[in-house]
Amino acid sequence: MNLSGVLFFPVTPFAADGTLAEQVLAEHIRQGMAHGPGGVFVACGTGEFSALSEAEHERAVRVAAEVVDGRVPLFAGAGGSLGAALNQARAAREAGADGLLLMPPYLAQGPGHGFKAYVEAVAAELPVIVYQRGTVVLEPDAAVELAGIPGVIGLKDGLGDIDRMQRTVLAIRETYPDFLFFNGLPTAELTMPAYRGIGVELYSSAVFAFAPEIALAYLNGDERLLTEFYAPLVRLRGKVPGYPVALVKAGVRLRGLDVGPVRPPLVDVTDEHLEELETLIKTGLELATS
Repeated sequence: MNLSGVLFFPVTPFAADGTLAEQVLAEHIRQGMAHGPGGVFVACGTGEFSALSEAEHERAVRVAAEVVDGRVPLFAGAGGSLGAALNQARAAREAGADGLLLMPPYLAQGPGHGFKAYVEAVAAELPVIVYQRGTVVLEPDAAVELAGIPGVIGLKDGLGDIDRMQRTVLAIRETYPDFLFFNGLPTAELTMPAYRGIGVELYSSAVFAFAPEIALAYLNGDERLLTEFYAPLVRLRGKVPGYPVALVKAGVRLRGLDVGPVRPPLVDVTDEHLEELETLIKTGLELATS
């Protein structure tokens, strides 16, 4: 599967009555597609995967599939209990998704062979990228086992342990040279120089969701953005739990598309932090276009 360039993780818009705002989601994805992402990942972490009902998840994937229309690979989030993950996987397949980003099975934690069985069951429905974060912390030999499961095509790292990830990349590529690796840290651009050093080129760009001009300028080598946009954004992100999602949604609103609030337990960005974000976006856009 060809995934390259900036990967687009849209937010999930909600209407004033709290329901899924399907037309706003379609417009959000249309706007992102106009900037040429290498893939679209709908109803994943930035899309408040854990806050969506199965029916909302299915509708979000269907809307995305209609807009993307096969122009780039479309992935959907899946995870949680095995029953929920299988329902999400089957609904995503029927809706037109090309693959899944498999979130950790929260709370229920078993031994390695138990997680392998979980991955095998879901990967039988659609190609899977395993997300290493939270309770899923893989040693290289365990990662190699997962890479050998039919349908498992990639590993996304949300831990940031460069030593572990380097050993994992080397171990997997020895047997599976075409396996995909992703930097899945929040605001991944800040750590991409380190990940590129160990052979991981693909990454999740939360910034692309609200400022694709900035994300593309960085991809094209504008290193000024690291110190003047991304580093301050990471400092702002760390001020409140949940801001890796809430700041992105606030950024989309600041750019003119009303995607509504985040859902509890996340909280929306404070007025003070919203002003900081607005200033940062202005700075980033000025750099990106200069």
